[in-house]
Amino acid sequence: MTNPAAGFFWDERCFWFGGGNYAFTQPVGGLVQPLAAGGLPESPETKRRFKNLLEATGLWSHLDTRSAPSAAWEDLARVHPETYLRAFQDASKTGGELGLRTPFGVGGFDQCALSAGLAMGAVGAVMSGEMTRAYALSRPPGHHCLPDWPNGFCLMANIAIAVEAARAAHSTPGDIKVAVLDWDVHHGNGTEAIYLDRADTLTISLHQERNYPTDTGEAEVRGRDFSNVNVPLPPGAGHATYMRAMDHIVLPALHRFDPDLIVVACGYDAAAIDPLSRMLATADTFRQMTLQVMEAADRLCDGRLVLVHEGGYSEVYVPFCGHAVIEALTDDPGPTAPDPFADTFAARQPGPRFQAMADAWVDDLAAFHAT
Repeated sequence: MTNPAAGFFWDERCFWFGGGNYAFTQPVGGLVQPLAAGGLPESPETKRRFKNLLEATGLWSHLDTRSAPSAAWEDLARVHPETYLRAFQDASKTGGELGLRTPFGVGGFDQCALSAGLAMGAVGAVMSGEMTRAYALSRPPGHHCLPDWPNGFCLMANIAIAVEAARAAHSTPGDIKVAVLDWDVHHGNGTEAIYLDRADTLTISLHQERNYPTDTGEAEVRGRDFSNVNVPLPPGAGHATYMRAMDHIVLPALHRFDPDLIVVACGYDAAAIDPLSRMLATADTFRQMTLQVMEAADRLCDGRLVLVHEGGYSEVYVPFCGHAVIEALTDDPGPTAPDPFADTFAARQPGPRFQAMADAWVDDLAAFHAT
């Protein structure tokens, strides 16, 4: 390894992105009353509390922490048409909304360009060999954003922008094969749409079936040369089901593809008490998935691994899930943050009858994707 420390890219200005006066996912008005705290579930506090916990435990000092420049226009334009970028830039003078559930305030364009820049910084540092692995605390998230239509709190496709920037910087761009694993609880429809017909990029999405978007994420959508793997899971799936899906579907797909870089769309909204999901994952679920992907990266692509922050809306639990991931990423784990909810969430995991159904569900998907 060139640098034993994991990189952590963040910027306070990304925490200042605002989406206006919402109650949950609906704009305030009519019978929708304002909340005491106000705003969308996609708030800065889950990210800020995650960072604060890293500092409070001392794990922060085991990381190579830094910011990064905003993505330049040419970086954004490799993924998004200029008509969309100009419309977004113009609307950012006053704030507004261009798609579905994507409100933004004054300066939203610049904040999104910075969010994409953090992902670019992490991917660039790993591809250059400066770091072996890195985490980008990007906000707002990006995995739902299509080239010309934002949705689901996502206004720019952070991961795709970072991947295409790395390819453009490489002497032979076509040689870089990238696997994007999305374990956010919602289907990674934006990343899928961008890369569905690209043989150089494998997209894998583990998500709660028909959560968001309700009309995408079916296993039958397989892309060019089977380069898209959708793993829709039943509500209440739990830790053991995620582990089974990783073992029987995700890891075999990664090994078949043999990437040069693995990028994880790292959402924490599959967690047990997230307001936008019903999946019962725990902090240890995210730790174990991270360790599995690290091992795959070590075997397949000299350890090159980047995690880019996506969803996760529990201010209480996201910090512990994120801390577990960062503990896994660091070679010297340093201080830990024991999960105070571990016993409670372990007791709420699926019972044997549900688990038998979920195991059969995963095995059926594994057989489908193996053909």
